[in-house]
Amino acid sequence: MAEPIELTGAVAILEVARRLGATIDLDELLDLIVNETIKVLACDRASIFLHEADAHEFVTKVAHGLGLVRLSADRGILGACARQRCLVNVPDAYADDRFNPDVDRQTGYRTRNILSCPLIGYDGQLVGVVQAVNKHDGAFGAGDERLLEALGAQAAVALQRARLLQEYAKKQRMEQELQLAREIQQGLLPRDNPRIDGYQIVGWNRPADETGGDGYDFISLSDDRLGVVLADASGHGIAPALVVAQLQAMFRVLLSSMDLGHCRVLQCVNKRLAADLPPDRFVTAFCGVLDTRRHILHYCSAGQGPILHVRRGGRLARFDATACPLGILPEMEFHTDAPIHLQVGESVVLVTDGFYEWSNSREEQFGLERLERLVVDLAEHSAQAILEGIRRDVNRFAEGTLQRDDLTAIVIKRTA
Repeated sequence: MAEPIELTGAVAILEVARRLGATIDLDELLDLIVNETIKVLACDRASIFLHEADAHEFVTKVAHGLGLVRLSADRGILGACARQRCLVNVPDAYADDRFNPDVDRQTGYRTRNILSCPLIGYDGQLVGVVQAVNKHDGAFGAGDERLLEALGAQAAVALQRARLLQEYAKKQRMEQELQLAREIQQGLLPRDNPRIDGYQIVGWNRPADETGGDGYDFISLSDDRLGVVLADASGHGIAPALVVAQLQAMFRVLLSSMDLGHCRVLQCVNKRLAADLPPDRFVTAFCGVLDTRRHILHYCSAGQGPILHVRRGGRLARFDATACPLGILPEMEFHTDAPIHLQVGESVVLVTDGFYEWSNSREEQFGLERLERLVVDLAEHSAQAILEGIRRDVNRFAEGTLQRDDLTAIVIKRTA
């Protein structure tokens, strides 16, 4: 039968438990456990190696007398302790093949003996290993083992609690930052649809997650000229959202302030993006100028399509992109596509691929053909009704499946 822990040791462990319960700060806990281990076990040094399961490594943020250290979770005395989930008492470090003397050589320190204890959380998961080095009066004994085991049990729960709270707080901060980013991004979209006599013009955007890589803009150029922009940056999350925000700023400056024309604007934006974006990133973009006096839409499409022109009599003209996406070929020249002449009652519909690539529970995509039939069926409706009809039918088709891509649409309809 094992000897009872000495009374002084038991009192010390109770005091450690009380102090561990008084803080949830991870760094404070690490310092506290290391210092109390040194005090309770009467040794030179102590270290805590936290287990990082994803990397299958141990990392120590607090090693008394040492700096930051990363070690494989498979090797050495630490690895044996973690693997066996039990104490490892090494009375003579240099006589044990598992001991790595490199740290001693680097620091000039001489390790004599080591006592390692696994830190097992309340759910049975390995939290880390606490290690005591160089007992003051000889080697670590059975009493030291029981003390470290008792201290380790308290430390494991406290560390696991602190790490979970830290991860939760990080997640909360990230969610708050993403929500703020979404609010900022949505704030960059037009607040109101353009009000132009003889036209109905509407735009809409819904990102797949907190931030999206789609965007659109309406830019007033003169009394009878309106800039129309729709863009889709590859990927999801913060990075594409930042690209779209940058795009909107560039389009506004180049189209309105510098009045370069839509093709020249795309050329300038493309050169800038080619310099800024990683090789695997790109942006599809539609840039057009609607002449509301002559009723002509001049445009150039860089990988963004199709452009659907719903003509009178239920006829549909589909125009695909004639240039590659932005950010791929820095010296690419852009040329205007054939202009669209709008008659009374005719519409132009622009959508990003999130609409027609959305799949239902049977893995069937909504598809371009279904989209084309839909806009023809909605031809007699208002621009707002056309947009709402597209949204309604795509959502109905999706049958509740997760929206995996951003949705952005623009509808331009001539009414007089």
